[in-house]
Amino acid sequence: MAIGILIVGDEILSGRRQDKHFAKALELLSARGLRLSWARYCGDERPRLAGILRECFASGDVFFSFGGIGATPDDHTRQAAAEALGLPLALHPDAERAIRERFGDETNPTRLEMGVFPLGARIVPNPYNQIPGFALHSAYFFPGFPVMAWPMMEAVLDGELIALLHAEPYCEASFWVFDAQESQIAGLMREIQTRFGVTVFSLPNTWAPGQRRQIELGAKGAPDAVLAAMAALERSLAEMGFPTEAVG
Repeated sequence: MAIGILIVGDEILSGRRQDKHFAKALELLSARGLRLSWARYCGDERPRLAGILRECFASGDVFFSFGGIGATPDDHTRQAAAEALGLPLALHPDAERAIRERFGDETNPTRLEMGVFPLGARIVPNPYNQIPGFALHSAYFFPGFPVMAWPMMEAVLDGELIALLHAEPYCEASFWVFDAQESQIAGLMREIQTRFGVTVFSLPNTWAPGQRRQIELGAKGAPDAVLAAMAALERSLAEMGFPTEAVG
């Protein structure tokens, strides 16, 4: 099953805040033998966000959404998710309970608004301040604050989604190729892909006159197939006269 992330907030697109969720999501997924298939960014514009969420839900992929689930006027993710699925919004009883336990006599309608989710949603506990996020189908919605969102994502991965962990053996490997141009090795890359059933990739360094051409060449897929593909690549490149060297 493919996995994606959606990062929401005008502050990311304007540059007032630097996104940290992308790198952390990669880290959390990689540690569990999973990989990211796509990532999308959207500002706090409800019609556009609803359209993007409609596409995300329609994909059938697992996805994690970060940001926009608060109760201020610029938070639209809860409403957009409901609109995307044609669902009404309702105060979730478990979310209401958590909010009342958190704030006690200081509970008010604005705070309770943080527990208003699309009908049928499941809550995602928030260990930091007890104000939950929510889940719908295979989508999980977290606050934008890393200190809250990242433990929540970890809990989902190790809880509801634990069956996905390490379900598909996967690895990546690469080395440097010197003095070659991509056009000179493209045919070899296609041949190795077909022969071993892996994905072969190339990442050239910026080249300037007087500098040595340098391409990071690698393969990703099932570990045994990647190992065999990399050996075959190295042999073929040596025959073509292109030296290789380990990355790092």
